[in-house]
Amino acid sequence: MLRTPIMSKIASRKAAAPAVAARGGCRRVGAMRVFAFQKSAGSVQDKNDLHERIQKSKDLLDAESAMMCYQCEQTKSGTGCTDIGVCGKTPEVSALQDLLIYSVKGLGSLAHVARTSPAKIEDAAVNTFINGAIFSTLTNVNFADDRFLEFVTDCRKLHAQLAAKMAAAGVAVPAAETAHQPWFGSMPHPLAWNSDARVALAGVGEMLEVAHKTGVKERQHVLGETLAGLQELLMYGLKGLCAYAHHAEALGHTDPAVYADVQAYLHFLCSPAAADVGAVLDACFRAGTTNFRVMEMLSNAHSDTFGHPTPTPVTLNPVPGKAILVTGHDMHDIHMLLEQTAGKGINVYTHGEMLPAHGYPGLKKYPHLVGHFGGAWYRQKIDFAVFPGAVAVTTNCVMDPLTAYKDNIFTINETGLSGVPHISADANGHKDFTPIINRALQLPGFTAERIEKMEKKRDVTVGFGHKTVLSVAPQLVEAIQEKRLEHIFLVGGCDGSEPQRKYYSKLYQFMPTNTMVLTLGCGKFRIFDQDFGTLPGTDLPRLLDMGQCNDAYSALVVATELAKVFKTDVNHLPLSLDLSWFEQKAVAVLLTLLSLGVRNIRLGPRLPAFLTPEAVGVLVDKFNLIPANVADPAADMQMMMDCK
Repeated sequence: MLRTPIMSKIASRKAAAPAVAARGGCRRVGAMRVFAFQKSAGSVQDKNDLHERIQKSKDLLDAESAMMCYQCEQTKSGTGCTDIGVCGKTPEVSALQDLLIYSVKGLGSLAHVARTSPAKIEDAAVNTFINGAIFSTLTNVNFADDRFLEFVTDCRKLHAQLAAKMAAAGVAVPAAETAHQPWFGSMPHPLAWNSDARVALAGVGEMLEVAHKTGVKERQHVLGETLAGLQELLMYGLKGLCAYAHHAEALGHTDPAVYADVQAYLHFLCSPAAADVGAVLDACFRAGTTNFRVMEMLSNAHSDTFGHPTPTPVTLNPVPGKAILVTGHDMHDIHMLLEQTAGKGINVYTHGEMLPAHGYPGLKKYPHLVGHFGGAWYRQKIDFAVFPGAVAVTTNCVMDPLTAYKDNIFTINETGLSGVPHISADANGHKDFTPIINRALQLPGFTAERIEKMEKKRDVTVGFGHKTVLSVAPQLVEAIQEKRLEHIFLVGGCDGSEPQRKYYSKLYQFMPTNTMVLTLGCGKFRIFDQDFGTLPGTDLPRLLDMGQCNDAYSALVVATELAKVFKTDVNHLPLSLDLSWFEQKAVAVLLTLLSLGVRNIRLGPRLPAFLTPEAVGVLVDKFNLIPANVADPAADMQMMMDCK
């Protein structure tokens, strides 16, 4: 257990450091006092004292701000969005997402009790729903309040269904499982709330009356910001993990142990153990281990379905014809769309993190998958506005659409936008993309005259998965041994619009020519169209794109295999990880790296707002987590070359 050393480190840091000043709308000096650590371990159990704090804070909670969300990197002023999300999320949607997570914690707790009972009861619909519902709350996935009404309603229905199944098997829920935990404030234990038939939520308005009581502000006031933030670290990691698991499930790949783990973590967050910082951190690292298994499962799902990626040139120049643009991450959806558009005279383009689709044999075999259009997700209001066809949004990241293209965009799966048509799967998982196809046929598409006026771009190459990279491992090893390859950089993750992210563009200017760079995620768009040439004395490209953010798994496989060859571990390879983060999939990947003991990770452009200096200090002490030096990329490059 991490409890004793970590608690003592946090306590010593607090004693040595001055009080932290308030950092914006919701952060106050009083809240920064980490209440859970002011007394002996277990003092959070002093319910009389805690309930006093809850009552005193209730008026403040109502008056302070319209919302509190700090789950992504772009959060306002690096502290939290309190009026409206920087992403465009309204206070209403923010509150409904909080309510959904609260309700899902209850359903997950019940599922855990059922699964671990002597009857070992499991419900496949509950398993699928939990992962999908959690995924829907990930940044830039769903902005439609009516969709969250459906999610919360379905959650309570599934809860009743599972409870009935347990009752029929003679399995009762122990009273301790619904005991109120102080950080839920005036709300009951989520399992008890889901089970209360007296709660009638007929519409969004009634849900909102309850929803504002379920956000992070309540936990901050009761637990202090450090412990509340660490609980959020676990929950945000679960959001990324569940998104990856949901992608894999769409391709028929599931793992009962993953469902069990997710539900165990949800149960933990509703238990007295979640009041202990060491236990929370331990759960975070275990979630990282689970996510490694999930990323492996998703990698296998992709390769088993579409073949292993192979190096493939991709044009960034459009061709004449009707057009559909596919954005997000879902390879299953683009495959179904390619099948349904075959022979209809419609060309399909990828956008954002769909770019790696071109490397899969089972996808690139379709001749009407013709190229890639646009850049990273945050440019979509530019890219979608000028794209002369229909746009299919399979997953995050999506933004509130401009009028210029609102009639052309369609959401799928867990994504949602108010006033935008949504395409759902039938009972067999099939999706009918006829509305997207018809809209594409109505729109002009790319004409030869339009293409003639567009700037011509060079091709990019994708498809460097771990199978491809390991096939040239002997050349890599020889190049390292002969000093022709001095260092490898893994620079990837999420991209965004903040000026600080220029650090990732500038970083490459300082890379010596005897180095290689592996990219993954939409961070690749900072450099993906630049010519890095080949490694001196070899025919190996210096720039290898390994795929989507979940393909961090491939990078870890390559690093692990190289470490075996050199009879060392990943931390002693000539390898540096410089990761950009934006949303919760990146949080899941970070937890995976930490769970594997990977050290010296650079993280930027800013550290998460939900991690206080005390929490960051623990990660620095244990893993030497390094904030990216966005002001001086040359200095960071030199430190990485020195393996620091």
